[in-house]
Amino acid sequence: MAGTKEYQNDNVGRNRELIENHVKEILRLIGEDVDREGLIETPARVTRMYEEIFAGYSVDPREVLGVTFDEKHEELVIVKDIVYYSQCEHHMAPFFGKIHIGYLPSGKIAGLSKFARLVEAVTRRLQVQERITSEIADILVEVLHPQGVMVIVEGEHLCMCSRGVKKPGSKTVTSGVRGRFATDSALRSEFLSLVKE
Repeated sequence: MAGTKEYQNDNVGRNRELIENHVKEILRLIGEDVDREGLIETPARVTRMYEEIFAGYSVDPREVLGVTFDEKHEELVIVKDIVYYSQCEHHMAPFFGKIHIGYLPSGKIAGLSKFARLVEAVTRRLQVQERITSEIADILVEVLHPQGVMVIVEGEHLCMCSRGVKKPGSKTVTSGVRGRFATDSALRSEFLSLVKE
């Protein structure tokens, strides 16, 4: 993703030949001619893609927030419209969308670009949207110790849009609410209003 540090899955790199052989076998088992011109390099391309789309396994999401800064700012901070791409752990099909993060600092802040890195670290692995939402909220609470955190994740899931019930355009929205956001309806409303703008 442009603007964020590029991580790669080291396990894929170490097991490149084995993964390529398995991809080739899957192609053969679904009825493809693995020697067809368009497919000859596919196992290698898929393996290189796995290094990127499963890069989250090679990084601790808590560490990507990096150095925090002492700052007396205790008003709402929102980073919205962070685009993400992930893979459904049930079908290994892509899902993607936007993540909106709001937090109320209590003396510690993180650099704004670190929120995009956190999203990358959490989403670039086999996932479910509900877990992404909770993990991001919990990591922010653990690392920043804010007064409150609210995370909204919007997702379009190809496992629902292109197979099964086949409902393209449908979106799933999940929220994670921690600290003051759980008890202060005005604060939640302010966050939701600013996200919609």
